[in-house]
Amino acid sequence: MVTGDGTYIKRINRSLILQKIIEYGMISRADLSKITGLNKATISVQVADLLDEELIYETTQEHHSIGRKPIMLSLNQRVGYVLGIDLDYKTITYTLSDLLGNPVLSDTLELTTPDYEVILEFLKAHIKKYQADCTDSRYGLVGVVIGIHGTVSNDETINFVPQHQWHNKTLKTDLEKGVDVNIHIENNANLCAFAERVFNHHDSDHLLCVTMYSGIGLGIIMDGDLIKGVNGYAGEMGHMIIFPDGNPCKCGNKGCWELYASETSLFTSLNKKGHPGITYDQLERFIYEHDSVVCEEMDHFINHLSVGLNNIINLYNPETIVLNSDVLQIYPEAVEAIENNLHSNVSQYHRLEISTFGKKATVMGACALAAKRFLGVPEITLELASERDILNTQ
Repeated sequence: MVTGDGTYIKRINRSLILQKIIEYGMISRADLSKITGLNKATISVQVADLLDEELIYETTQEHHSIGRKPIMLSLNQRVGYVLGIDLDYKTITYTLSDLLGNPVLSDTLELTTPDYEVILEFLKAHIKKYQADCTDSRYGLVGVVIGIHGTVSNDETINFVPQHQWHNKTLKTDLEKGVDVNIHIENNANLCAFAERVFNHHDSDHLLCVTMYSGIGLGIIMDGDLIKGVNGYAGEMGHMIIFPDGNPCKCGNKGCWELYASETSLFTSLNKKGHPGITYDQLERFIYEHDSVVCEEMDHFINHLSVGLNNIINLYNPETIVLNSDVLQIYPEAVEAIENNLHSNVSQYHRLEISTFGKKATVMGACALAAKRFLGVPEITLELASERDILNTQ
């Protein structure tokens, strides 16, 4: 229970009530009072405001006992919509979701140029299109979060995107000049970690999420909060040097982890070893058939991955490590092989898992963050309506 004066306390109480309505799915006024510690008068006033704003709605719960049926409160999840965008190197993925993170529309489009101005106009046009799709709801499109595969400062300026060679781009400001909606910019690995925490590992306050596609990124959640560092660049572990004087990296150093343990590095090695243009489906078949070249390269990939994981385990002492990689999803022995390489008497972890969200994790985290910002809740935990909702957007 929060006590104090004025508008601030009213806002805190409102956010607490709304958070519990989301957490429980359906809850009565009486139970809200018990759980939050707020008195019934406060609950009644706040609930009346939320009903008036159409952010929540009432239903009558069926029961078989004598007496009045309890009136339950739930979030009106389609009173507004949020848009998550994954701005990758060769593609842009858009997912429109309701306020509980359930996907409504999704699309992935190819990028044909790294030119900032061209991509800026491309984003403006598509955000406006999704705005038009939401006009039937009371609040329409209430927020957009864009995941960037590069460093993003705490003021949401894009510091550096290696593959596009973008430096100091003010994408948030530039978009908001042409689009009337709240826009936020975030690092993609942070959004993946946020998605894992919000949709899957609700009780894991110390979670690391390693994304392993064109490069390697690390989303860090400690004590339940995203850790970004003084400038916002924490988690760029793909540029941790594991081979001094190794291969040159676009960041300017040599021997960076992502040059040896990203999916791009694996496919590059396979191309050189007699498997040009290999696809994920072909890789899965070669793993199943125990192809000698593929097995050798997978061993190198796992060993290099394990070196970096040992380092970050010693740095952060996490409870949960989630590896987001399509390659590891199709490699049945992945977790066992990695765990066999993680031996340390210095630091430990509790569990290691392969993400089930795959490349959709960025937009899922983006939608959840946009919903959290709109609703003004301090914390949000969500459950997708069904696993099918994720698969149908791929």
